[in-house]
Amino acid sequence: MSYRATAALQAAVYQVLRDDAALRELVGDAIYDAMPVSVPAGVHVALGPEEARDAGDMTGAGAVHDLTVSVLSGADETGGFATVKAAAAAVCDALESAGMTIGCGHLAGLWFLRARARRTEKGAGRRVDLTFRARIDLG
Repeated sequence: MSYRATAALQAAVYQVLRDDAALRELVGDAIYDAMPVSVPAGVHVALGPEEARDAGDMTGAGAVHDLTVSVLSGADETGGFATVKAAAAAVCDALESAGMTIGCGHLAGLWFLRARARRTEKGAGRRVDLTFRARIDLG
């Protein structure tokens, strides 16, 4: 098992999201690797938790990473779930069609696993957490 590709995977995911025109149309430049001190207004995207597991075999080292990308709105957003879900769909489209390469190892695949949509901030805000699985060969 190796955790050495995690920073390269995170950087690649962040760059794909920043470069995606459809997502930028919905959230502007409110795409964060680290959230700012004050919560941004409107809909925004944030990279979230990640879990990694060994996926090495006889041919070499490897890992499976389950990573979360969250789409959030503050209490000031009046669009309900519609805008947040549209941005979540754009995140999926961007990551699934990117043909992403990473700077460490080989990204064998990246696919959508699940999503969870819920209300936040006493029901006023909205949140969709998208979980993706990445398989990285380090061989």
